Amino acid sequence: MRVSQALKERKSVRAYLDRAVEKEKIEKILQFAKYAPSGVNMQPFNVHVLSGQSKKDLEAKMLEAFDSQHKESMDYQYYPLEWREPYKSRRKATGLLMYQTLGITREDKAKQIAQWRANYQAFNAPTVLYFFIDPILEKGSYLDYGMFLQSIMLLATELGLGSCPMASLAEFPSIVKDTLNVEPEQLLLCGMALGYEDSEATINSYRTPRIELDEFVTFYE
Repeated sequence: MRVSQALKERKSVRAYLDRAVEKEKIEKILQFAKYAPSGVNMQPFNVHVLSGQSKKDLEAKMLEAFDSQHKESMDYQYYPLEWREPYKSRRKATGLLMYQTLGITREDKAKQIAQWRANYQAFNAPTVLYFFIDPILEKGSYLDYGMFLQSIMLLATELGLGSCPMASLAEFPSIVKDTLNVEPEQLLLCGMALGYEDSEATINSYRTPRIELDEFVTFYE
């Protein structure tokens, strides 16, 4: 598979088959992804891979927290505190597209909550990855981590797997760290669902649009 093909085929998969991901595939993905570039070769990656009962145990704790309306603060600010254009419109359009695909109306709060709740089960993916970073590192290492995460997703696509990077899985950092015995000082960046896509699931049928080059590229000669 060409890189260009993997880039176009990759999408955020939100429904998975009840089929375990072979450990050999996970190891292969991470073995290649580790070659992602990082400033002065710091390699700031810290990955925890959960499948089976370990995944179920952690997600049960997060679901309990969500259902009881327990709130935690993420270890860093992911989204802007004030939404401005064009980001405000893009965010709204993305949410509307997903709910329209599922036939969930703006008034049906129960179904909206149920769909959001599925985040904490990683959409029933058989495997979930959690990513941590040392708090002494700065914004440059976040750039490095982004390239690492993209590498994982492209490699997953090449191997016939679906994935979904999920900031929502970092909304209960203390629960995740306590369960995984991770030092509390470590910053939880995000999680990632990994598994075989359920291609017949309605939610996997939509694709978010991308802007044209002239909207974000300036050429100089």
